[in-house]
Amino acid sequence: MPGTSAIIAFAAASIVLLLIPGPAVLYIVNRSVSDGRHSGLAAVAGLTVGNLVHALAAAAGLSAVLATSATAFNAVKWLGVGYLIWVGVRTLTTTPGDIDPDQPGVSPSRAFRQGVVVNILNPKVALFFLSFLPQFIHTESGHPGLQALVLGLVFVSIGFCTDSTYSLVASGLRHVLLRGRTLPFIRRWVAGTVFIGLGLVAATASVSHTSRK
Repeated sequence: MPGTSAIIAFAAASIVLLLIPGPAVLYIVNRSVSDGRHSGLAAVAGLTVGNLVHALAAAAGLSAVLATSATAFNAVKWLGVGYLIWVGVRTLTTTPGDIDPDQPGVSPSRAFRQGVVVNILNPKVALFFLSFLPQFIHTESGHPGLQALVLGLVFVSIGFCTDSTYSLVASGLRHVLLRGRTLPFIRRWVAGTVFIGLGLVAATASVSHTSRK
């Protein structure tokens, strides 16, 4: 099991990432604004299932990588660091597209199914699990797969809470939210800065996580 301090630190990083609008949040906003609260919350449920898929895959994959060698672990780490920073720079230099609140509506069941697909294919979640989660795994404590699973479930639980909040706020404010300039600013400047920050944190993490040969 990961230590309490590791869980708290990981939870804090997860909250920061989950609050930044990405593909999942944009889908929630679209469904909540276009089709109302029920479809929005159905989308949240689907996105949660997608997050769970990432958590299970990370637990299995990290366990295999960490059991191989510290070199393999460091390779995953530095690839992830580079990707996080690259995504951050690309986000800062790209003007976000508009959200269309008038796109065709969908039923709650379809919103759920689409939510599952959106998050399984969500690069933000995938890169977070592959590049940032490993920094909180202590191989010397044993059971790296179990540690990854526990942290993954923490992410899934927090994601359900933040996504639900987005849905409730978006369905309540509806068009008012989309007419303002706050969301585009967050999607570009705040999101880009956060990705670069996560990459730098991952790069400076202690190498003690890879102490087992």
